[in-house]
Amino acid sequence: MKPVYNSKKFKKEMNNIMRYSFGFLDGVQKGKTPFLKSLGVQTVEIMKQFVDSNARVNPEMLHHIYEWNRTGSPAARLYDISFTTSNIGLSFKSSFRQSESIQDGSKTPFYDKARIIESGVSVLIKPRNSDVLAFEEDGEMVFTKQPIKVTNPGGVEAQGGFEKTMDLFFNKYFSQSFLRTSGVAQYLENPVVYKKNLRAGKARGRSKGLSVGYTWVANAGVGA
Repeated sequence: MKPVYNSKKFKKEMNNIMRYSFGFLDGVQKGKTPFLKSLGVQTVEIMKQFVDSNARVNPEMLHHIYEWNRTGSPAARLYDISFTTSNIGLSFKSSFRQSESIQDGSKTPFYDKARIIESGVSVLIKPRNSDVLAFEEDGEMVFTKQPIKVTNPGGVEAQGGFEKTMDLFFNKYFSQSFLRTSGVAQYLENPVVYKKNLRAGKARGRSKGLSVGYTWVANAGVGA
């Protein structure tokens, strides 16, 4: 018996596998945008929860980014975090909002409270609607006509507290814990769908690779 070898079929299948492979890579590239958007939304939420948890554990460091006496409460945040996507990846940006609550002994909200305390800006307190400034210190009332300069209105530990917490999140928690426990890292490290669809790719070539690569990356995310 003489074996029959169909060289044309073999050549076509090999060419389709090559096209399938390149299509898969192109699909991965196209799927990056929805993947990054999904990851950005998930990361922002996890980041806010991370800040809230740290604030409850260490209120002296993060009390200024919440309304008075509500440190760590999601409903009392004076900060916000947003993200943008690009060819490079994800970029995150934080901002502060104005406080609406009033501290005991005051009549108006502390303007720019979160930003001022975070930056360590000194505050000059002057009397308003009066020639005398009155305040309580160590349980006693103090009266003065001179303005009072407060070097660290939120305490030394609060200065830069939000920035330090963000650095802790990205330098340790995000890279060492979140990407692993969420399943994102393992998912991206093991593209099993490429092998599972290889037979279909051998028949359909680039179009199959494109759809498989795109779907695989676009669906990557927490719990994937």
